[in-house]
Amino acid sequence: MPPAGSRPVGPLDDDNYPAYTMGRAAEMLGTTPAFLRALGEHRLITPLRSDGGHRRYSRYQLRIAARARELVDQGTAIEAACRIVILEDQLEEAQRINEQLRAEGREPQPKTST
Repeated sequence: MPPAGSRPVGPLDDDNYPAYTMGRAAEMLGTTPAFLRALGEHRLITPLRSDGGHRRYSRYQLRIAARARELVDQGTAIEAACRIVILEDQLEEAQRINEQLRAEGREPQPKTST
């Protein structure tokens, strides 16, 4: 039995759980299914597939798609928007790792070129 005051963690609590159909995802983002397919073609997001082969998107993927849409709405080409979002995501992950290493008392080592 879970402790008092806590709630069970289920698939819908998971940011990576593929809970949204393509139609629902497009509606939530205010875009079209074609835009979501284009993001997949540019390898920004790769939706999981249902047993019937339908695309399913997670909340994390929807946040990534929303950022790409912001850039496209500002006039950035979709290819460039996808690359920008990928680089932003990589930078955020590197910063998170650096913070974690510093908290553990280890400094990240700079890469040396050979």
